[in-house]
Amino acid sequence: MNSRLSLAVCWLLLLVGPVSLAQSAAKRADQQFAQLAYAQAAELYEKAIQEVQLPTEAEIRQVRAKLGYCYRQLRDTHNAERVYRDLIGGGQLPAEYNDAYLHFAQALASNGKYKEAQEAYETYGSIQTTDSRGPRFSKLYRDVSALTGNAGSYRVDFLDLNTRDAEFSPMIYRGGLVFVTSSKADNGIRRVFKWDNTPFLDLHYLPELSAVKGTTAASLGAGNSSRRQLRTQSYRPLGRDDFTASTSNDSRTVGVYGGSQVAAGEGYGMVPVSESDQFSQSLNSKYHEGPATFSSDGSRVIFTRNNYNNGQSATSKDGVNKLKLYTAKQVSGVWSDIEEMPFNSDEFSTGHPALSRDNQRLYFASDMPGGLGGTDIYVSTWEGTRWSAPVNLGADVNSKGNELFPFIDEKGNLYFSSDGLPGLGDLDLFYVEMGLDGKATKNVRNLGEPLNSAKDDFGIVTDGDRKTGYFSSNRKNGGADDDIYRFSREGSLYPCRQLTVNVFDEVTKNPLPNAKVILQGGEPGNDRKELQTDANGDIKICVDAESELTLVAMHDGYLDTKVGFATHNMQDDQPSRLEVALSHPTILPALPAKAVTTAEAPVGTVVQQQGKVVNQKDNMPVQGVKITLEDQCNGGSQQMVSDGNGLYSFTTVLGCEYKLEAVHKNMACLGVIIAADGSGTPNLTMLSAGDILRIDNILYDLGKSKIRPDAAKELDRVVYMLNRYPNMHIEMRSHTDSRATTVYNKTLSTNRAKAAVAYMATKGIAKARMQATGYGESELLNNCADGVKCTEVQHQLNRRTEIKILSID
Repeated sequence: MNSRLSLAVCWLLLLVGPVSLAQSAAKRADQQFAQLAYAQAAELYEKAIQEVQLPTEAEIRQVRAKLGYCYRQLRDTHNAERVYRDLIGGGQLPAEYNDAYLHFAQALASNGKYKEAQEAYETYGSIQTTDSRGPRFSKLYRDVSALTGNAGSYRVDFLDLNTRDAEFSPMIYRGGLVFVTSSKADNGIRRVFKWDNTPFLDLHYLPELSAVKGTTAASLGAGNSSRRQLRTQSYRPLGRDDFTASTSNDSRTVGVYGGSQVAAGEGYGMVPVSESDQFSQSLNSKYHEGPATFSSDGSRVIFTRNNYNNGQSATSKDGVNKLKLYTAKQVSGVWSDIEEMPFNSDEFSTGHPALSRDNQRLYFASDMPGGLGGTDIYVSTWEGTRWSAPVNLGADVNSKGNELFPFIDEKGNLYFSSDGLPGLGDLDLFYVEMGLDGKATKNVRNLGEPLNSAKDDFGIVTDGDRKTGYFSSNRKNGGADDDIYRFSREGSLYPCRQLTVNVFDEVTKNPLPNAKVILQGGEPGNDRKELQTDANGDIKICVDAESELTLVAMHDGYLDTKVGFATHNMQDDQPSRLEVALSHPTILPALPAKAVTTAEAPVGTVVQQQGKVVNQKDNMPVQGVKITLEDQCNGGSQQMVSDGNGLYSFTTVLGCEYKLEAVHKNMACLGVIIAADGSGTPNLTMLSAGDILRIDNILYDLGKSKIRPDAAKELDRVVYMLNRYPNMHIEMRSHTDSRATTVYNKTLSTNRAKAAVAYMATKGIAKARMQATGYGESELLNNCADGVKCTEVQHQLNRRTEIKILSID
């Protein structure tokens, strides 16, 4: 009976075994995943997927998503690419898996597959329209040459202190080199992270930089190379010496104890402890050495360690031991008076401190609430007796990704690593100039190759001119296998002059995103290139020495502007900036076009055209506008309605002139003319109450307010618009430059505005519909105030006549 029962049980196990085993493997994987043991979890998830069948597609999808996440944390980008490709290839994913498209694109870039990454980022951008990483990264990966042009300016050496374990985050300290490495304990027991099976981290100190030998890095990408084993006689591990006191748990916590030898140069040099995402994932062990920074005189240290005090650890509400910043001072050769920084919390991490040279500003990384992404860079200011509340450096520095490992050089320039700003893959090194207030004064710049690669590049230390320095990278083998590299600059800091072209609205001074800029000249082998401004109205161009180029900037609803730029006789190679102002076309409706009379319909080439309707206030598209196209040859017309993007299309015949008008509720239109040769912009600008329009060519004799004949022609256009919109009310606004007295300018501008209103009243416009206001010099468009020396062109910008639409109903 018992044998029969056993046989039945065996048959039952054979029948239900695969599903049960799969569920068991997945369940065990989930347990490891919850403990951040990603290496073990990945192995079990692979087993659950490959060896047996999971019951449903939903479960397979969930397991693949977690498996991909594991490989991302393990920095195994090749397996991450494979898993996310399988996940995405299974068909349209539910909305909760949208980030899989981003992670797939990131893995492709890390593996150097930029073309495919560009397509993947485009897909992600179409799904997550609020995340700028989609369009920004896809734009970069269309042409990564912007990040490779500087490669020849640097020599990069692979150092002989690297081993098969991880070495990273170097720091210059008292003529030597301090860096982070993994190592075995003295008793041979190898403590490891659960999450990636790597050992705990210790700081090591190499007293003499001359002892560091290097060989030119053979490759910027992945590859294998023989490595020399760690030579313990060359340097000593910090914390394993005869003057470090024991902590309560006999761990070697950085920045806590020291000795008299610290002043002699054998102390602690504090540096970032880990590769890119160990910070963002929150290390869960008190045995890790932490990154730190010293005051300029070496008497104060600010350092990172896990939330562990006096032998007691603390965790967040979700059970994670977060990172915190601590400070200590050196008293009689001993680090003492250890205190937490005031902005620490059990619920989020703070770490990677970096003090400015004057000790007045502390930069650090944190995932505290209110940030822009995973981890952001913050700054705190010393207020004499305490550190101020941290201030997020904002979108000028931070992104929706992770910003980590800040470093401040002697000039106050900020270096950091990011995986959320456009780069070559994974963490890239970035640089930005900082102002006296501790905030960015210019745009962030990617350092490009060879300092950056498709893998993680981080933990840079260098001088103010970036002549030499050290950094960390896992570019040789990827994963957690970080190495230290030395670099020296052998060429220009900028191999070509970086020219930033900023396109903006002439009146509002607001930047114009998505403006098209046609570049001619300036780049070898490329006589003509079309570019597009970013969200800040900027494009960046690398211009060679002794170059001349012409740029034509254009944007819907604006007149094209052509400018030139030359590098002849420029003595430096510093970045330049060229500002291009765009103005709206004649902002008043054109007078009725003169019809071309003919008895028959014209015979000519039919041209398909497309136009766009935007509003004056913010240049955004307007939907549902009714557009009428009037044929001036035969009196015929076409009618269209703008779509959600403000677009509409129509046909014209060459040889005929056409007039375009538009109607929309509570809005007025600036009509346009399509010439007989097909020229003329078909784009229409809609006006709303509150819009201010500048009227060009209304000129007055010096010190006079009498309306001249040329000014009368321009005012006739205003009359035309007011007749077309009988319920429109306007304010006529007159401005002067700052020359002459304020009272005189106020009186003169008021008289001119009144004269303009009186003229239009003689044309039949009711005075009740018009207000006359003189603003004198009270609203200057530039800094040409009293006492400021300006050119005639600059003063002319302030001498203007405007109309403000008060109502259209």
